[in-house]
Amino acid sequence: MIRTKICELIGIDYPIFQGGMAWVATGELAAAVSEGGGLGIIGAGHAPADWLRQEIHKVKAVTNKPFGVNVMLMSPFVDEVMQVIIEERVPVITTGAGNPGKYVPMLKEIGTKVIPVVASVALAKRLEKAGVDALIAEGMESGGHIGEIGTFPLVPQVVDAVKIPVIAAGGVVDGRGLIAALALGAEGVQMGTRFMCAEECTISPLIKAKIIQAKDRATVITGRSTGHPVRCLDNHFTREIDEYERQGMAPEEIGKLGVGRLQLAMVDGDVENGSIMAGQIAGAVKRVEPAAYIIRDIIQSAEQEYERLSARFGERGA
Repeated sequence: MIRTKICELIGIDYPIFQGGMAWVATGELAAAVSEGGGLGIIGAGHAPADWLRQEIHKVKAVTNKPFGVNVMLMSPFVDEVMQVIIEERVPVITTGAGNPGKYVPMLKEIGTKVIPVVASVALAKRLEKAGVDALIAEGMESGGHIGEIGTFPLVPQVVDAVKIPVIAAGGVVDGRGLIAALALGAEGVQMGTRFMCAEECTISPLIKAKIIQAKDRATVITGRSTGHPVRCLDNHFTREIDEYERQGMAPEEIGKLGVGRLQLAMVDGDVENGSIMAGQIAGAVKRVEPAAYIIRDIIQSAEQEYERLSARFGERGA
C-alpha cells in the first residue's frame, strides 16, 4: 500500500485527490471517491450556499470517510459557502482564485484542513505563511483555468520552497503519474479529467464520450487575452473564441462569451458550443469506470511501476 504524509494528515487510504471541478464534482462523485479510499471533493464553483449544503449531505449519506469542498474565492457567495463549511464541519477544503488567509483561523478552529491550489512558487510561499496545511501545485496541463508552468517544472520547485506537504496536479491519469509525482517530492496527486469519466460523475454522457474519443492534441488554450487562460477540448466554441481573440475583441467581451458555457457542456451535453474543461491527459482516458475501480487501478499500477523501477535499478547495481 502506498501511504504518504498527506494520507496521515487527512485520514485517507490513498494519496489521491479528485479535483473540485465546477458543474462536475457533485456530491455523488465526491462520495464515491472518498468511499473508494481517496479524497472526494465537491466543486462549489459559483454555486450558492444552499446548493453546497445539499451536496455535503449527499456525501454524508454515503460515507463517513473524509471529503472536501473546493472553494472559488472569487465566488459572490464565498462568505456564505464558508459558513456552510464551518456549520457542516467539512474535513478538508481546497481553494482557488485567491488567498484563503482570512478564513484560515476559523477553519483551523474546527479542524478543517486548508489546501490551496497554486501555480507558482511565490504564491506557495505566501500561502504557507498564511498557515495553510498543504498545497496543490497544479501545472498548466490541467483542464480549466491554468497557470504558465508545467507540472514537472512546478512541483519540485514548490516542494523545495515550502515545508508543508505538496500534492501534484496536471497530467496525471494512472500509477505512472503517481510514481512520477512522488519522485518529484510530492505527497500525492490530484486528478480531474479521469474522474470526469467515473460512473458516478453526473455530467452528460456525451461529454464523457468526447473525452474518451480525445487524442493527445485534443485540448486547446483560450482566453489568453483576458489574463485568465482556460484549457478545454477543442470544439466550435473554442475556435470561435480563438477567432475573436485574433480579431482583437476586447477582453471583457471575450469573458462575456464564456458565461454559462461550462454548464452548457457538462449539464446539457452540448459538445460543440459548451466549454469542455479537460486536461491534456484526456487522450489517455479510455473508458467509463466506477470511481473505486479508478483508484484501485492507479494504486495497483503504481505498485507495479515501483517494482519495475526497483528491478531496473537493482540490475544496474548488480
